[in-house]
Amino acid sequence: MVLSYMKQNLIICLICVSALLSACAKKPVATRMETTAYCGCQICCDWQRGKNQYLHLDFWNKYVSAGKAAGRPYSGLTAHGTNPEEPEEGLFSADSVQRPWMIPVRIVLFPWFLMAEDGTIAADTRYYPFGTRMYVPGYGWGVVEDRGGAIKGRHRIDLFFDSHQEALQWGRKTLPVNIVLP
Repeated sequence: MVLSYMKQNLIICLICVSALLSACAKKPVATRMETTAYCGCQICCDWQRGKNQYLHLDFWNKYVSAGKAAGRPYSGLTAHGTNPEEPEEGLFSADSVQRPWMIPVRIVLFPWFLMAEDGTIAADTRYYPFGTRMYVPGYGWGVVEDRGGAIKGRHRIDLFFDSHQEALQWGRKTLPVNIVLP
């Protein structure tokens, strides 16, 4: 009885391992894309503090200043409904190999950085649906969670950065991007 139970578990394990090794995951497709950068500021995302009717004195409120949603409250969420984020490498990354003395500091002071996080990418969702993962050299892994007004076509993406200065430093680059469709 115990032997047959062990055989069943062994067979299930072998099936799982063979499924993982049989390349059932989609392979990334490499393509050259024009990449630009944006942040959550009013310059990049077309919002303003306060409404015109209150002479912009209600500065604690943010409103969309352009497009179809002009005049509506600005939430700062992506088109997919998530908060945009810049990618985080996590504890076990290339930076950990280059600076191993930082591993104990990261574990003690920043335990939430143990797991890597994907950044937010804006793309044309006709070609790349929400959830498409992309690897951009110099930026890292990102997920399509947003679409921008000027992001049109198969070879154009917009990368989210936490600050406007970082977005300006990135500028406009044409890079080979690895794409993993969902």
